[in-house]
Amino acid sequence: MFRCLSASTRGPTSATDKSIDMTEFPCEVIRNFSIVAHIGESVPTPIFSAQLACPDHGKSTLADRLLELTGTIPRKVFGANQQVLDKLKVERERGITVKAQTASMIYHCNRKKYLLNLIDTPGHVDFSWEVSRSLAACQGALLLVDATQGVQAQSISVFHIAKERGLKIIPVLNKIDMPVADPSRITAQLQSMFGIDPAEVLQISAKTGRGVEAVLQAVVERIPPPSGSVHEPLKALLFDSQGVISLVNIRGGVMRKGDRIVSCHTGKKYEVTEVGVMYPEETPVTHLQPGQVGYIACNMKESTEAHVGDTLHQVNARVDPMPGFQPARAMVYAGVFPVDTSDFVKLEESIRRLTLTDRSVTIQRESSTALGQGCRLGFLGTLHMDVFRQRLEDEYDANIIVTAPTVPYKVIARDQTVIVSNPTDFPDEWGPASRVREVQEPMVKASIIVPEEYLGDMMDLCFSRRADDLDHRYLDSGTSTSARVMLTCTLPLSEIVTDFFDQLKSRSSGYASFDYEDAGYKASDLVKMTFLLNGKPVDALALVIHRSVEQKIGRTWVKKLHKVIPRQLFEVPIQAAVGKRIVARATLPAMRADVTAGLYGGHYERKLKHLENQKESKRRMKKIGNVDLPQDAFFDILSTRAK
Repeated sequence: MFRCLSASTRGPTSATDKSIDMTEFPCEVIRNFSIVAHIGESVPTPIFSAQLACPDHGKSTLADRLLELTGTIPRKVFGANQQVLDKLKVERERGITVKAQTASMIYHCNRKKYLLNLIDTPGHVDFSWEVSRSLAACQGALLLVDATQGVQAQSISVFHIAKERGLKIIPVLNKIDMPVADPSRITAQLQSMFGIDPAEVLQISAKTGRGVEAVLQAVVERIPPPSGSVHEPLKALLFDSQGVISLVNIRGGVMRKGDRIVSCHTGKKYEVTEVGVMYPEETPVTHLQPGQVGYIACNMKESTEAHVGDTLHQVNARVDPMPGFQPARAMVYAGVFPVDTSDFVKLEESIRRLTLTDRSVTIQRESSTALGQGCRLGFLGTLHMDVFRQRLEDEYDANIIVTAPTVPYKVIARDQTVIVSNPTDFPDEWGPASRVREVQEPMVKASIIVPEEYLGDMMDLCFSRRADDLDHRYLDSGTSTSARVMLTCTLPLSEIVTDFFDQLKSRSSGYASFDYEDAGYKASDLVKMTFLLNGKPVDALALVIHRSVEQKIGRTWVKKLHKVIPRQLFEVPIQAAVGKRIVARATLPAMRADVTAGLYGGHYERKLKHLENQKESKRRMKKIGNVDLPQDAFFDILSTRAK
């Protein structure tokens, strides 16, 4: 008789006894799986218009219940474990997962001990690179869908990523205890969109624990075990790196402490100083066998030597390298500067330490006449950028200014093609008469899922952001209040990284979900806009915009600068320029001292003489005077983009 026992039915667990004999777990009793889900999109941030995640579909909560049922973590007498695998402060505050984590669990089922390796993945589109890396070490995935919201845009993308890798999908409906849950309708969505058999859908409440035991049984029954033999040469896939330790999936052979291993990517040799599994914290073991997921520590001089997707093997026992991963490609760039210019060295060291656990961030030094020394950083998206900023402030107490996000443009000249991510490097003018022949901008294929009554507003929003190839289809049938529509279009990436998410949520009353994927580059009529204060450009405020909106954006930004720049002793012209053309202007009047206040009586020419001297002094001052934009003005200017 098939019978599975959780930790709660087996009596006291060995949660405190962390010694694990890995020989008890051959491939047949190992299940490697992940939880993939959608998380919400955005609310505005105080520094710039970006996306902050709303609560997700309960992925971290489900992971907590799985760890409790298997006895990996003890149950709390009062309250419940919350976000055990979300170890960063930013993850706990926002209720999202931004860094992939692994946890090994021992589950007793049918008189056997199974080793379940859960690889928790982020749910946001910005971290799809983390998701693809984690799924490479899995044979199955739990597709978690909210029974109150249904299939979302990112649920579709993560489903297809898992299917492309040949993973066994287990559909799970969460939050069925909510009064507004509609499991039958959401199950019909899964059947129509993914071809999932309704009988395979599990209905649970991760918060209360209802139905979670069935999830563990489904993992054992439905997900196939990994393959590999201990008699094969050592072959390990390095699928993540977290500072001094590297997460590996053993595909063949055995890895022990003291082994001499070689990297297929670099050819460098290392000695393994520690081998272990995450149970859920780092727990050393004697060895790792085929199919098992764990961590290793070796004598790497720099953590950057650990290349994600690399194949590790023993010295003098070469193996064919496994297919790696596509390298992470930065989609959004921003300049990061210290508020106090003397803190640049400290800031740069903090950034480099933070990138030890986030390899997808690119770093390049940058110098600005207005902000001083700083770094130009490349991120996977605007949420990734804002999470990185918050981690800098929380973990390293950094006081920083982050410039407005930009995207990488492709500038095609007569003899070469260059990628420009900094607006200051963008050509002032281009065309048939110049050396630059064409400028291309990155495009994305966007998907928006929204209730039918908001379809018109979403189409207006997309058209206002230069959308092409707009199309839509209905996802489910029903009443006018329950029918939902999936809108697809091609959008410039630069239109998404500004206030697109804010407008999306505002116009849909928070019901819309959004996802996008790379769609290459496309030629576009782009121009560089610079802002001049008293005739001198401010490089930190340079923008790359479409020519059709240069008048609107120029007037908007000049008006904002007019409000935040403090008045000087002389008149200051504020100008927005495209090439040699001034497209918008405002004049900041001078502060006027009353030079005639001390004159009592006398001829009026005495007053005129003082006023003429003041006028001439202001004229000379305007020629040689400098207008410094204070730091608080930068905060105000960069808080929002032109709307």
